Amino acid sequence: MTTDFFSRLPLLTRFSDITDLNAYRPLPANWTVFVCDVRGSTRAIAEGRYKEVNLVGAATITAALNIAGNIEIPFVFGGDGSSIAVPPELAEATAQALSAVSALSQQAFNLNLRVGAIPMTTIISAGYQVLVGRFALTHQVAQAVFTGGGISYAEKLTKDEGYAEQFLIASGNADDARLDGLECRWDTIHPPHDAVLCLIVQVTPQFDPEGSMAIYRSVIETIEQIYGDEQTYHPLRYNLMQASANPRALWSEARLRGGDGRLAQLTYWAHIYGLNLGVRGYRWLQRLRGEDPWWDRYRQHVATAADYRKYDDTLRMIISGTDEQHAQLLAWLTTRAEAGELVFGAHRSPEVMLTCLIFERMGRQIHFVDGADGGFTLAARDLKQRLRAATPVSTRE
Repeated sequence: MTTDFFSRLPLLTRFSDITDLNAYRPLPANWTVFVCDVRGSTRAIAEGRYKEVNLVGAATITAALNIAGNIEIPFVFGGDGSSIAVPPELAEATAQALSAVSALSQQAFNLNLRVGAIPMTTIISAGYQVLVGRFALTHQVAQAVFTGGGISYAEKLTKDEGYAEQFLIASGNADDARLDGLECRWDTIHPPHDAVLCLIVQVTPQFDPEGSMAIYRSVIETIEQIYGDEQTYHPLRYNLMQASANPRALWSEARLRGGDGRLAQLTYWAHIYGLNLGVRGYRWLQRLRGEDPWWDRYRQHVATAADYRKYDDTLRMIISGTDEQHAQLLAWLTTRAEAGELVFGAHRSPEVMLTCLIFERMGRQIHFVDGADGGFTLAARDLKQRLRAATPVSTRE
């Protein structure tokens, strides 16, 4: 059986360890890679709908995890989508779950979520690999890291209209979407420094795997030299995190999870709004007593379980720092890009937002971090613009 493949991988405890190819194992050939992508996400974010886009991306992971149950499966959140790998025992049920999320995305937000199901045999036949590593986020949760080019190839097939009939999954029944654990109830959060830099880095294709990993390692080391250790550039400080008391901020979750119909959604919204007001009232009482042990402990747990660094053939990070530090890093990356080693995209966000998967309140949970104005999606747009600017016109034609 291969269902325990991911849980048996060696556990990486330092983020720089993701650049060690010995830490990766090939995804079994009978697994399936699902790629989920919100079409038109850049336009939706320009319309101020970044919370909706993030919720849909996180909903795909939530649905897959609810199907998997106690089976650990590898996944990566991309802001406006995700990449998920499942064993054959879960492939059909996961496909149905994601088709339901696709339908729900259209119903709740009028967002077109495309879902591609790419067999590993297809990826291997094309000459790519999906190598998987396991990075410890908390004691309860490990996040996947991918290399080998296979995830990028699966994304290409999913977004290529020529392969739609072969790999895309049609939308299903929105009522079948299982999104237990999906929440979005924090205020947007000011970082501890001037702003966060939403960063995407890709090593150029001419390098072999060892050479690519050496460049990614130099990027991580340079970030640590400029900003300090991971606690210094972490985008969250627990004491800056507050449960939202803004009625409008909770409406997106209610539309996605409240059910079909305005009355059901309003009932759901009233419930979570009441919970947040209760939390804020609890905090007020605790401050009068001069202590707030449970709330502080919970916020620390949330910050620890934040997914602000990831790698899936592409390095993505949310970095807190001063404007001067961000400028120094961007200058270094520009030099490396001009040398032909890498391409990058970046976006500066004044605040961050969390989209949360909570299966146990003080236990198993993961919190996806993004710039509150659509950070990763806008960084991806910047990367594409830099690629176009660097590509000769004759080559583009």
